[in-house]
Amino acid sequence: MDSRSKISLNAFGLIAGIGILLMSTSPYAEFMVYGKLVDPGNAAITFKNIADHETLFISGILSYLFNFICDIVVAWALYGLLKPVNENLSLLTAWFQLVYAVISLVATVHLVTVLHLIHPADHLAVYSPEYLHSLVMQSLFAFRDEWSFGFFFFAFHLIMVGYLVFRSGYIPRIIGICLIIAGLGYLTSTLQPFLYPKANLNFITITYFGELIFMFWLLIKGWRIKKREEINGTDGSH
Repeated sequence: MDSRSKISLNAFGLIAGIGILLMSTSPYAEFMVYGKLVDPGNAAITFKNIADHETLFISGILSYLFNFICDIVVAWALYGLLKPVNENLSLLTAWFQLVYAVISLVATVHLVTVLHLIHPADHLAVYSPEYLHSLVMQSLFAFRDEWSFGFFFFAFHLIMVGYLVFRSGYIPRIIGICLIIAGLGYLTSTLQPFLYPKANLNFITITYFGELIFMFWLLIKGWRIKKREEINGTDGSH
């Protein structure tokens, strides 16, 4: 890699770190919007909550969308950052995150459907309130199910990123290990409803901190990433 490649590597690292940081809008949508407005066991209350706090609900939709768009940017940045390790695997890793992002974006359409249902058009006005409440819950559950399915691809993305980071030589190996553990945590959570639905796996969320560790490293150290040749003190030949 020449000096321009080194600058690009640093830029990719910073862009990835900033992108992951900006994805913090997702927890806002999850806990401050979805978690506040949606009562999974009561369709009538959920319908009323969303109708009474429509602006808040829309802000949640926009937050989800922003998060998933950031996923696309981060996929590109990580591809550039890890391309020197293994170009083909780095590309495959980016595609896994892109597939996750596309599935998530498509799932968000169900939230837009909810907005239409709380202000039903003439052709829906003939239905009873109970039926409309049921349709709202179906749309909300469809969003959750499709988004959860997308995490299957995101899990493999994280595992492969962790492997590439571990092999990179210019990012600490411990971060690669943390990312692999985070990916395995996401994979375990995604498969839980199918393989062990009654198991309590809330403790798995602790593995997700691998992403945060990676983000902080990229934000703090990303602008001065060194080539493997500089780290090893060689001319680049292996």
